Amino acid sequence: MTPNTPLHNNSVSISGKVISSPEFSHEVYGEGFYITYLRVPRLSDTYDELPVIFSERLVDPEEVKVDSYLSVDGQFRSYNNYNSKSGRKLMLMVFAREIEFYEEEVTHKNPNQIYLNGFVCRKPMYRTTPFGREISDILLAVNRAYNKSDYIPCIAWGRNARYASTFEVGDNIKLWGRVQSRVYQKRLSDDEIEERVAYEISVSKMEVVKENNNKREEKGD
Repeated sequence: MTPNTPLHNNSVSISGKVISSPEFSHEVYGEGFYITYLRVPRLSDTYDELPVIFSERLVDPEEVKVDSYLSVDGQFRSYNNYNSKSGRKLMLMVFAREIEFYEEEVTHKNPNQIYLNGFVCRKPMYRTTPFGREISDILLAVNRAYNKSDYIPCIAWGRNARYASTFEVGDNIKLWGRVQSRVYQKRLSDDEIEERVAYEISVSKMEVVKENNNKREEKGD
């Protein structure tokens, strides 16, 4: 198996405290899947609250109790959810391939890390904040098995943001970072505002896969 196979294009590892009892999500060929949420610590003494989906064949949902601690290895995936009120919505969550229980918070490793190898599927949006901080929004398509893809929003900062602003649609890039949750407000009407949570990748490092971008680079010359 080569590093460019779907299993190696998308790798995530998170550790944290369970903050919600598992809820049934769906069933595939008699296999039930459940969703729970982990509170994953940041270095800044704050937390990300991240959704994890797992199979009942991987772990018994009854064993996943609130306030227990889990380490999860898997992939960060996107799912289309159809709702009669909001229509089509992109859902993002950690798909668990391995789960381990532990007694207290992990301190000997990074509790939140992700690696992605994918393709830019729209021109990155570069901007600066009112305080002058540089940001680029990147939407990355990451191949999955059975001709599927996950569409994952990523945010780059500072020097990485400037670098990302040079990317074109179709460029193959690798990136490293962490999965983050971000609360924002969505205005539904003049007198109604709804609080929502977005999930995205905060990028710490990125690089272009040169061999897959030669045509664009030659064109640029």
